[in-house]
Amino acid sequence: MNAKQVAFIAMMSALGLVISAISTNLAPFITSIGGQGGAALDLSHVATFVAAIFGGPFVGAIVGFFGGIYAGYYFGYVVGSLGLLSLIGLPLGKALTGLTAGFLYRKLGINNRSKHSSLTVPVILASYVPECIYTIFYFLYLAPYFYGVLMNFMIPIVIPKAWIEVIVMSLLMGALAGNAGFREFIFRIFSTPSLKKSKVPIIRSD
Repeated sequence: MNAKQVAFIAMMSALGLVISAISTNLAPFITSIGGQGGAALDLSHVATFVAAIFGGPFVGAIVGFFGGIYAGYYFGYVVGSLGLLSLIGLPLGKALTGLTAGFLYRKLGINNRSKHSSLTVPVILASYVPECIYTIFYFLYLAPYFYGVLMNFMIPIVIPKAWIEVIVMSLLMGALAGNAGFREFIFRIFSTPSLKKSKVPIIRSD
């Protein structure tokens, strides 16, 4: 990675942390359930999706992980008791979404197509599927295995909430991906000279 990519990852990770801290503290749905867990609005994936769209799967995964650290701490130590499992496990799930979004976006060549906005929405929605499956596995198997607590009651709370968040963020990402000004802004700061000739705002991470 070059200096621009490192700066991009650092900026997006910091953005994800800030958005996560603000959203979880301003909009807690359930502060605690028997001291084992809670639910709150978490929009840190805004940074994850931006990183994945313009940086690719590797960058998306890194930003997803670091952007999810505050949520892991919040749900592991503040409103829950899963501690280290949440601190590590939750960011891993978010990294999975960043990896998937970046892979799908690059594999389908959406940055090189004309209909960025309409194509971005279904890709963002599809990218959350692996994390959704992982989250169910997390509550059904990982939490009982490491802490001996049954947390399947969290699934009908967390999963619908997460899908609502992803739907909203997919529409936002669709708008940003179709916005020429935003794409030019990312392109002007983070593109390489070789990409500038083709006018394709992509940051190569492979």
